[in-house]
Amino acid sequence: MTATPLLFFRSLVFALIFYSGTLLLVLTTFVAALFGKAPMRGVVRIWAYFHRICARFLLGQKIRIVGAMPDEPALYVFKHESMFETIDLLCFFHYPMIAAKAELLSIPLWGWAARRYGMMEVRRDAGASALRMMRKDADKAFAEGRPICLFPEGTRVPHGERPALKAGFAGLYKLLRLPVIPVAVDSGRVSPRQSFLKRPGIITYKVGETIPPGLPRAEAEARVHAAINALNPPAGDGLSAPE
Repeated sequence: MTATPLLFFRSLVFALIFYSGTLLLVLTTFVAALFGKAPMRGVVRIWAYFHRICARFLLGQKIRIVGAMPDEPALYVFKHESMFETIDLLCFFHYPMIAAKAELLSIPLWGWAARRYGMMEVRRDAGASALRMMRKDADKAFAEGRPICLFPEGTRVPHGERPALKAGFAGLYKLLRLPVIPVAVDSGRVSPRQSFLKRPGIITYKVGETIPPGLPRAEAEARVHAAINALNPPAGDGLSAPE
Protein backbone atom coordinates (compact mmCIF):
# COMPACT_ATOMS: atom_id res chain seq x y z
CA MET A 1 0.00 0.00 0.00
CA THR A 2 1.46 3.34 -1.10
CA ALA A 3 1.82 5.79 1.80
CA THR A 4 0.49 9.21 0.83
CA PRO A 5 0.39 12.16 3.27
CA LEU A 6 -3.43 12.07 3.33
CA LEU A 7 -3.53 8.33 3.92
CA PHE A 8 -1.04 8.61 6.77
CA PHE A 9 -2.92 11.55 8.29
CA ARG A 10 -6.28 9.78 8.22
CA SER A 11 -4.79 6.62 9.69
CA LEU A 12 -3.09 8.63 12.44
CA VAL A 13 -6.28 10.49 13.36
CA PHE A 14 -8.19 7.21 13.42
CA ALA A 15 -5.61 5.61 15.73
CA LEU A 16 -5.56 8.55 18.13
CA ILE A 17 -9.33 8.85 18.39
CA PHE A 18 -10.26 5.17 18.31
CA TYR A 19 -7.66 3.91 20.78
CA SER A 20 -8.22 6.81 23.17
CA GLY A 21 -11.95 6.13 23.06
CA THR A 22 -11.31 2.41 23.52
CA LEU A 23 -9.31 3.01 26.70
CA LEU A 24 -12.10 5.19 28.08
CA LEU A 25 -14.78 2.61 27.26
CA VAL A 26 -12.74 -0.26 28.71
CA LEU A 27 -12.41 1.67 31.96
CA THR A 28 -16.15 2.31 31.82
CA THR A 29 -16.81 -1.44 31.78
CA PHE A 30 -15.33 -1.70 35.29
CA VAL A 31 -18.11 0.58 36.51
CA ALA A 32 -20.81 -0.93 34.30
CA ALA A 33 -20.00 -4.43 35.56
CA LEU A 34 -21.01 -3.39 39.06
CA PHE A 35 -24.58 -3.04 37.84
CA GLY A 36 -24.90 -6.38 36.06
CA LYS A 37 -24.52 -7.93 32.63
CA ALA A 38 -26.88 -5.64 30.70
CA PRO A 39 -24.90 -2.40 31.30
CA MET A 40 -21.69 -4.27 30.49
CA ARG A 41 -23.12 -5.47 27.18
CA GLY A 42 -24.33 -1.94 26.47
CA VAL A 43 -20.83 -0.49 26.78
CA VAL A 44 -19.43 -3.20 24.50
CA ARG A 45 -22.02 -2.41 21.82
CA ILE A 46 -21.21 1.30 22.11
CA TRP A 47 -17.55 0.39 21.54
CA ALA A 48 -18.41 -1.61 18.41
CA TYR A 49 -20.51 1.18 16.92
CA PHE A 50 -17.87 3.73 17.90
CA HIS A 51 -15.36 1.71 15.89
CA ARG A 52 -17.70 1.52 12.90
CA ILE A 53 -18.32 5.29 13.01
CA CYS A 54 -14.58 6.02 13.23
CA ALA A 55 -13.89 3.71 10.30
CA ARG A 56 -16.67 5.30 8.24
CA PHE A 57 -15.99 8.97 8.85
CA LEU A 58 -12.25 9.04 9.59
CA LEU A 59 -11.06 6.36 7.17
CA GLY A 60 -13.83 6.41 4.58
CA GLN A 61 -14.59 2.69 4.97
CA LYS A 62 -18.15 1.62 4.19
CA ILE A 63 -19.92 -1.68 4.87
CA ARG A 64 -21.75 -3.85 2.35
CA ILE A 65 -23.62 -7.00 3.42
CA VAL A 66 -24.63 -9.68 0.93
CA GLY A 67 -27.12 -12.02 2.57
CA ALA A 68 -28.56 -12.09 6.08
CA MET A 69 -27.07 -12.97 9.46
CA PRO A 70 -29.92 -13.96 11.76
CA ASP A 71 -29.31 -13.17 15.43
CA GLU A 72 -30.01 -16.65 16.76
CA PRO A 73 -28.07 -19.63 18.15
CA ALA A 74 -25.78 -20.86 15.39
CA LEU A 75 -22.08 -21.29 14.74
CA TYR A 76 -20.86 -18.41 12.59
CA VAL A 77 -17.45 -18.82 10.98
CA PHE A 78 -15.78 -15.70 9.57
CA LYS A 79 -12.90 -15.10 7.23
CA HIS A 80 -10.26 -13.23 9.21
CA GLU A 81 -8.16 -10.62 7.39
CA SER A 82 -8.12 -7.64 9.75
CA MET A 83 -8.87 -6.38 13.23
CA PHE A 84 -11.90 -4.73 11.62
CA GLU A 85 -14.27 -7.72 11.66
CA THR A 86 -13.32 -8.81 15.18
CA ILE A 87 -14.92 -5.61 16.46
CA ASP A 88 -17.48 -4.93 13.76
CA LEU A 89 -19.27 -8.26 14.09
CA LEU A 90 -20.50 -7.09 17.51
CA CYS A 91 -22.77 -4.72 15.55
CA PHE A 92 -24.58 -7.62 13.87
CA PHE A 93 -25.69 -9.51 16.97
CA HIS A 94 -27.21 -8.49 20.28
CA TYR A 95 -24.93 -10.61 22.47
CA PRO A 96 -22.57 -12.92 20.56
CA MET A 97 -19.98 -15.19 22.09
CA ILE A 98 -16.72 -14.68 20.20
CA ALA A 99 -13.93 -17.25 20.28
CA ALA A 100 -10.61 -15.54 21.02
CA LYS A 101 -7.03 -16.71 21.46
CA ALA A 102 -5.98 -17.08 25.09
CA GLU A 103 -3.22 -14.49 24.71
CA LEU A 104 -5.77 -11.82 23.73
CA LEU A 105 -7.64 -12.41 26.95
CA SER A 106 -4.43 -11.72 28.86
CA ILE A 107 -4.18 -8.11 27.63
CA PRO A 108 -4.31 -5.79 30.68
CA LEU A 109 -7.73 -4.19 31.28
CA TRP A 110 -9.16 -5.28 27.90
CA GLY A 111 -8.73 -8.94 28.75
CA TRP A 112 -10.66 -8.54 32.00
CA ALA A 113 -13.50 -6.80 30.19
CA ALA A 114 -13.57 -9.47 27.47
CA ARG A 115 -13.76 -12.29 30.01
CA ARG A 116 -16.48 -10.52 31.98
CA TYR A 117 -18.46 -9.96 28.79
CA GLY A 118 -18.34 -13.68 28.05
CA MET A 119 -15.77 -14.55 25.39
CA MET A 120 -14.84 -18.12 24.50
CA GLU A 121 -11.19 -18.82 25.26
CA VAL A 122 -9.32 -20.86 22.66
CA ARG A 123 -6.22 -22.70 23.89
CA ARG A 124 -4.66 -24.45 20.90
CA ASP A 125 -2.12 -26.37 22.99
CA ALA A 126 -4.60 -27.87 25.46
CA GLY A 127 -6.03 -30.62 23.22
CA ALA A 128 -9.20 -32.42 24.31
CA SER A 129 -9.49 -30.43 27.54
CA ALA A 130 -9.71 -27.21 25.53
CA LEU A 131 -12.52 -28.64 23.40
CA ARG A 132 -14.42 -29.70 26.50
CA MET A 133 -14.12 -26.18 27.93
CA MET A 134 -15.25 -24.68 24.62
CA ARG A 135 -18.21 -27.08 24.57
CA LYS A 136 -19.16 -25.94 28.06
CA ASP A 137 -18.97 -22.29 26.99
CA ALA A 138 -20.96 -23.06 23.84
CA ASP A 139 -23.73 -24.81 25.80
CA LYS A 140 -23.99 -21.78 28.06
CA ALA A 141 -24.13 -19.43 25.08
CA PHE A 142 -26.88 -21.35 23.33
CA ALA A 143 -28.87 -21.60 26.57
CA GLU A 144 -28.82 -17.78 26.56
CA GLY A 145 -29.76 -17.60 22.88
CA ARG A 146 -26.33 -16.31 21.82
CA PRO A 147 -24.68 -17.07 18.46
CA ILE A 148 -21.05 -18.19 18.53
CA CYS A 149 -18.55 -16.48 16.23
CA LEU A 150 -15.37 -18.31 15.28
CA PHE A 151 -12.40 -17.48 13.05
CA PRO A 152 -11.52 -20.98 11.83
CA GLU A 153 -8.20 -19.95 10.23
CA GLY A 154 -6.98 -19.06 13.72
CA THR A 155 -5.33 -15.76 12.88
CA ARG A 156 -5.49 -12.86 10.42
CA VAL A 157 -4.31 -13.65 6.92
CA PRO A 158 -3.54 -11.32 3.99
CA HIS A 159 -6.30 -10.86 1.45
CA GLY A 160 -6.05 -13.55 -1.21
CA GLU A 161 -4.50 -16.23 1.02
CA ARG A 162 -6.48 -19.39 1.75
CA PRO A 163 -4.85 -21.28 4.64
CA ALA A 164 -6.29 -24.56 5.85
CA LEU A 165 -8.77 -24.42 8.72
CA LYS A 166 -7.50 -25.10 12.23
CA ALA A 167 -8.53 -28.37 13.87
CA GLY A 168 -10.64 -26.52 16.42
CA PHE A 169 -13.40 -25.93 13.89
CA ALA A 170 -13.87 -29.61 13.15
CA GLY A 171 -13.90 -30.40 16.86
CA LEU A 172 -16.57 -27.81 17.61
CA TYR A 173 -18.62 -28.77 14.56
CA LYS A 174 -18.69 -32.39 15.68
CA LEU A 175 -19.39 -31.58 19.33
CA LEU A 176 -22.07 -28.95 18.86
CA ARG A 177 -23.98 -30.57 16.00
CA LEU A 178 -25.42 -27.22 14.98
CA PRO A 179 -25.80 -25.48 11.62
CA VAL A 180 -22.80 -23.46 10.48
CA ILE A 181 -23.17 -20.08 8.77
CA PRO A 182 -19.99 -19.14 6.87
CA VAL A 183 -19.21 -15.47 6.21
CA ALA A 184 -16.61 -14.19 3.74
CA VAL A 185 -14.95 -10.83 4.51
CA ASP A 186 -12.53 -8.82 2.37
CA SER A 187 -11.39 -6.28 4.97
CA GLY A 188 -7.73 -7.00 4.25
CA ARG A 189 -7.94 -5.03 1.02
CA VAL A 190 -8.36 -1.74 2.89
CA SER A 191 -7.11 -2.59 6.41
CA PRO A 192 -4.23 -5.04 5.98
CA ARG A 193 -3.01 -6.90 9.03
CA GLN A 194 0.09 -5.52 10.74
CA SER A 195 -0.22 -2.26 8.83
CA PHE A 196 -0.74 1.16 10.37
CA LEU A 197 -2.08 2.54 7.09
CA LYS A 198 -5.73 2.02 6.27
CA ARG A 199 -7.35 3.23 3.07
CA PRO A 200 -10.94 4.11 2.13
CA GLY A 201 -13.10 1.56 0.37
CA ILE A 202 -15.97 -0.88 0.74
CA ILE A 203 -15.68 -3.84 3.10
CA THR A 204 -18.02 -6.64 2.02
CA TYR A 205 -19.51 -9.40 4.11
CA LYS A 206 -20.91 -12.27 2.04
CA VAL A 207 -23.03 -14.80 3.91
CA GLY A 208 -22.71 -18.29 2.48
CA GLU A 209 -25.18 -21.14 2.36
CA THR A 210 -25.91 -22.67 5.77
CA ILE A 211 -24.02 -25.90 6.33
CA PRO A 212 -26.07 -28.56 8.15
CA PRO A 213 -24.72 -30.51 11.12
CA GLY A 214 -23.57 -34.08 10.86
CA LEU A 215 -21.56 -33.94 7.64
CA PRO A 216 -18.26 -35.82 7.35
CA ARG A 217 -15.35 -33.69 8.52
CA ALA A 218 -13.73 -33.37 5.10
CA GLU A 219 -16.96 -32.21 3.46
CA ALA A 220 -17.81 -29.71 6.22
CA GLU A 221 -14.30 -28.22 6.13
CA ALA A 222 -14.29 -28.01 2.33
CA ARG A 223 -17.64 -26.21 2.26
CA VAL A 224 -16.62 -23.77 4.99
CA HIS A 225 -13.25 -23.11 3.35
CA ALA A 226 -14.86 -22.36 -0.01
CA ALA A 227 -17.57 -20.13 1.48
CA ILE A 228 -15.33 -17.94 3.63
CA ASN A 229 -12.99 -17.42 0.67
CA ALA A 230 -15.78 -16.42 -1.71
CA LEU A 231 -14.48 -12.83 -1.85
CA ASN A 232 -10.89 -13.83 -2.53
CA PRO A 233 -9.54 -13.87 -6.07
CA PRO A 234 -9.37 -17.31 -7.69
CA ALA A 235 -6.21 -19.30 -6.99
CA GLY A 236 -3.38 -17.94 -9.11
CA ASP A 237 -5.14 -14.62 -9.77
CA GLY A 238 -3.37 -11.69 -8.16
CA LEU A 239 -6.32 -9.37 -8.62
CA SER A 240 -8.31 -8.03 -5.69
CA ALA A 241 -12.07 -8.31 -5.50
CA PRO A 242 -13.75 -5.26 -7.04
CA GLU A 243 -15.02 -2.47 -4.82
